[in-house]
Amino acid sequence: MRTKTLKKRKIHVVTLGCSKNLYDSEVLMGQLKANKFDVEHETDPDDAAVVVINTCGFIDNAKQESIDTILRYADAKKKGLVEKVVVTGCLSERYKDDLIKEFPEVDDFFGTRDLPTLLKSLGADYKHELVGERLLTTPRHFAYFKISEGCDRPCSFCAIPLMRGKHVSTPIEDLVAEARRLVAAGTRELLLIAQDSTYYGLDLYGKRRLADLLRALSDVEGLGWIRLHYAFPAGFPLDALDVIRERPNICKYLDMPLQHVSDRMLASMRRGTTKAKTEALVASIREKIPGIALRTTLIAGYPGETKKDHEEMLEWVERTRFDRLGIFEYSHEENTGAFALKDDVPAREKKRRAEAVMALQQGISREINAAKVGKTFKVLIDRKEGSQFIGRTEFDSPEVDNEVYVDAKKHYLRLGDFADLRVTSATEYDLTAEPA
Repeated sequence: MRTKTLKKRKIHVVTLGCSKNLYDSEVLMGQLKANKFDVEHETDPDDAAVVVINTCGFIDNAKQESIDTILRYADAKKKGLVEKVVVTGCLSERYKDDLIKEFPEVDDFFGTRDLPTLLKSLGADYKHELVGERLLTTPRHFAYFKISEGCDRPCSFCAIPLMRGKHVSTPIEDLVAEARRLVAAGTRELLLIAQDSTYYGLDLYGKRRLADLLRALSDVEGLGWIRLHYAFPAGFPLDALDVIRERPNICKYLDMPLQHVSDRMLASMRRGTTKAKTEALVASIREKIPGIALRTTLIAGYPGETKKDHEEMLEWVERTRFDRLGIFEYSHEENTGAFALKDDVPAREKKRRAEAVMALQQGISREINAAKVGKTFKVLIDRKEGSQFIGRTEFDSPEVDNEVYVDAKKHYLRLGDFADLRVTSATEYDLTAEPA
């Protein structure tokens, strides 16, 4: 006979979606740990009393993964493997009423801003003194670092403001204090994330303060790398580029989702920019920071995208030569501006166009990486798998970018340390290296 008291304080957290969701899960787990709960992240939940699913509701594929995960744990509850299932995050924020009807087995549903209520439902108190503290799910030497929440941009394809609300910046002094705590615990790299990092500070200080934030974080003693993600191109604060160029511990790396280059598409997407402005911004970034690695994200098959628009994107990608690039197939999301438009690009054509962009980028990446052979780079060693140590250069973010492989049979490297490595061979997405 199962005994509930044996596992009544054990909670299993499942995270779906982006790094912002992962950060939220880490905050939740930090609160639960402070309340004396035994917390696990994405391990076998069969001995946990409660499963908390932090869902994603961004595009169709992500929503389906969230629904499949809820089904899995609802079934586990029916079988008596877990006692309570709680759903939170973006999908729950956006579709709570529908989910309540569809999944009666789920005990509670919470949105993206319901942490105190969620904790109360689990028998925990929200501890205000823990603001900024969390239980890391990443290796301790790097951490995602959320500088703001929500978004004020009107992009027609995006449902994030519906799920995350308006832009809210975290004060600089709070972020510096959090960075110091992380560094004291062994973190060497901060990955700055937000829905729109270049908007940082407007709500708090009346002006963009990204440059000031970067400068303040760079001054934190012991911090080896700072990496900036999710910069919006319209209204880009160019003074931030000066800080990135001047500070040696800020990676020469920028993740800037551009989505498209056709003026017709950019106008319909409500991106607040044009092809000419986009190209001028990219040129300014590269002029101010020679050798910077630029990552971007694009959308294939947005409503009304013609073959000419697609070909214009291909020509631009080939000419611009981004260091890193990803592309989504457009997802028609209700209650967004684009939902009123006809989703007129067939799914098969969306896929074909996305694959064409990635095939082009693959060749560009191969050429860029081939030029690195024989050169030495500072590499952060992330992990060891089998007979390989695996790390990243300053031009690479975890999970989405290139990795550097070192033969562990021949060389010893310490996890979480920086090492100077000479590249000996390269493929389109990865490098092989040895100690310089």
